[in-house]
Amino acid sequence: MNLLGSSHNGLRKTRLLTVLDMGSSKVVCVIARLRPLDHTQYLPGRTHHIEILGFGVQRSRGIKSGVVMDMAAAEQSVRLAVDAAEKMAGLIVDSLIVNFSSARLRSVVVHGEYDVSGREVSMRDVRSVLASASRKAFALDRHIVHSIPLNYSLDSEKGISDPIGMTGNLLGVDVHVLTAETVPLRNLEACINRAHISVEAMVATPLASGLAVLVDDEARLGAACIDIGGGTTTFSVFSDNRFVHADAIPVGGNHVTLDIARGFSMPLEDAERLKVMHGSTLPGGVDDRHMISVAPIADERSEMQYPRAVLTRIIQARVEEILEMVRDRLNRSGFGHVIGKRIVLTGGGSQLTGLPETARKILGRNVRVGRPLGVSGLPTLAKGSAFSAVVGLMIYPQTASFEEKIVHTIGQLKTGTGGRFQRVGQWLRESF
Repeated sequence: MNLLGSSHNGLRKTRLLTVLDMGSSKVVCVIARLRPLDHTQYLPGRTHHIEILGFGVQRSRGIKSGVVMDMAAAEQSVRLAVDAAEKMAGLIVDSLIVNFSSARLRSVVVHGEYDVSGREVSMRDVRSVLASASRKAFALDRHIVHSIPLNYSLDSEKGISDPIGMTGNLLGVDVHVLTAETVPLRNLEACINRAHISVEAMVATPLASGLAVLVDDEARLGAACIDIGGGTTTFSVFSDNRFVHADAIPVGGNHVTLDIARGFSMPLEDAERLKVMHGSTLPGGVDDRHMISVAPIADERSEMQYPRAVLTRIIQARVEEILEMVRDRLNRSGFGHVIGKRIVLTGGGSQLTGLPETARKILGRNVRVGRPLGVSGLPTLAKGSAFSAVVGLMIYPQTASFEEKIVHTIGQLKTGTGGRFQRVGQWLRESF
């Protein structure tokens, strides 16, 4: 079964794909070749093998908490990252898939119904019930990032994965709709368009990260993927091989760095280096005796010596705050019971020493650190958790056929003549 609840019956092809990870700390562009696969045993939803052709990474500028704040600076970061990937691959890019990690994401489940009058359910009936759910989704008055059928019902029978060919009176469907505010998305697209590149699809970061790091049993039995990025922390919930919920908070690893810089009155670059080299979320018995050197912002005094325990306390306070916010959001979502004891941490912020242990204590679940799986040719620096989202963007088209079903109907409801949803649907059909 496809990870997101649908199978893709079209002819699979070898295709080139370009993706762009627009993060608050880095901008990453990857050009890849996707070759059809016959079978994958452990990685859900994979239909193609991913081979990296070009890779470019730049420091992110003009982006805060996943939102474009300085158009010119963000455009320059995009140009430099894409240019590096193009040079490595020997190709010119004209379109790409980009992620979106604003804290203003919102997940809802809408229900649609359609009367089939006791006859056999056809594909036309499925489109009609999806259109019924889509009308409710557009009543939310927000931009629809993803619209994913979760399950169907037929009269009193619920939890049906594919109702075609079954007989009943009332066909129903539950659709997970992930929405975002329109203005940040438009600004993100405008930033990329200014670099003379078109956007074929926007993918929510929590979905992309989950696709990259979850293994088959986790996606089937239920798990949450928490991506601790630079400016935002996002989390996604998967159950029964479906993406069922996502949320985001505007706090991430950059806030830990900022706390260190303020606490020690030191430059941000030095604070980041101190966090990476000596940072931990767990106090140790030797921390009070282990001294670290801190360079002040001004030059009028020499380096200061502090116990490592001071640094640990600063980091621990912010990390615990982030995890407690995620825990509370997860409990309020109503999906806390779905994930059981499975939590996967990823993102650049997940690499802090002691973070899994702290997460187990606060979240009360089994925790592992997830890294991108099933990709060949990534540079050594890009094989860690910080690059999960960009790998997930390359997996997304392999699993996105579920949105093809409703993309045409949604496009008609939204614009009458076409639009982003129809463009994405056409692109998916042509490419995969």
